This record gives sequence, C-alpha cells and structure tokens, in this order.
Amino acid sequence: MISALRGTVLRLTGASVVIEVGGVGFEATVTPAHALSMRVGHEASLVTSLIVREDSLSLFGFIDQESLDLFVLLTGVTGVGPKSAMGVLAELSPAQIAMAVTREDDTVFRKVSGIGPKTAKLIVLSLAGKVSTFQAAPAEGRKVEGTVRDDVLAALVGLGWNDRAAEAGLDAVLLHAADEDSSSVQALLRLALTELGPRNPGGAR
Repeated sequence: MISALRGTVLRLTGASVVIEVGGVGFEATVTPAHALSMRVGHEASLVTSLIVREDSLSLFGFIDQESLDLFVLLTGVTGVGPKSAMGVLAELSPAQIAMAVTREDDTVFRKVSGIGPKTAKLIVLSLAGKVSTFQAAPAEGRKVEGTVRDDVLAALVGLGWNDRAAEAGLDAVLLHAADEDSSSVQALLRLALTELGPRNPGGAR
C-alpha cells in the first residue's frame, strides 16, 4: 500500500502530478487547486490512496489527511467513484462538505460534475454523523469563505507569489466575486490568477 509520497515534482497537469521518489516516478491524481500549489522541480509531499481494480492501479493524492479521510468516506457512498469524489473535493473544502451534510443540504453536491440529484441525497444520508470532525468552529456566512480563502492563498503562494501580493489580489477579487465563486476554491483561484495577471510569479517576490 502506498500511503504517502515525498519527492521532486517531475510533471504537472491540471489534475495529476508525477513525483520522483528514489528514482521511481509515481503518478497521482490530484485536485486542480492542489496541482497549482506545486511546481516542477520542487519538492512536494502528499498523502495518498491506492485504488486497486482488476485491470488498473490508480493513485490519488491529497494535501492533508482530512481530505484523504473525506475521499474514503465519499467513495464509500453508492454511486460515488474516485473520479466523482475528487470532483467534490475540488469544489468544496472539508468544512463546507461537513456543513452541507449537517444541514442536509444536497444542492452543493449537485453542482459537482457527475453527481446527480439521487447521488447527492445519498452523500448527505451516508455521511450523516461521520463528518463532525471536519466541521469548523460554529460559523455563519463568511467563515466558509475564510476556509476557501486560506486554500486559495496557499495555492497562490505555492505558485510563487509572496503573501502580500497574493492577499492583495485575492481580497480585490473577493470584493466583487459572486457568492458561488467565493465558495469554490477552483473558481476563486481562477479569478485570483486573472487579477494577478500573466506575469512570472517569481517576479512578485
């Protein structure tokens, strides 16, 4: 079982990374935001889950144990495969998932590609009582955004912008972002990158 990887990033795409560990390149599927936080030639570490099928071995990578634990819970839901589970994690933070389940709100899951109404309801029912450890401290409104904001900031810093530049660009975006964009790591990161411009991020240091 491959439970974690740490090594040099050899290749990156929008949803996968190849990490060299001891001379061997391991390819893992990751969320777009996670991929954007890594850079080719730099060291990266991730916790992983190996999915074994009759005709394939697929490795999935996560930024932290929380995300991996949620991935395991999601893939345990009838109708939710690894690809759909990664889709949920690409759009929602652990705290957002926990909040949606606690509130029995399946609408957020229906927005994820590959998740239909029936599966969204199953996610809420199946995860009920299992996600309390992922729930952030009592929060309303902007607290959810705060969790997403931290994830996006981490991705921007990982891409090379310094903390001040990343925060300034992100805060400018948040002033005008729609509610649905401000609650999605992927959407907010895309807007922040547009705001910061196409320049070489290394020059922002």
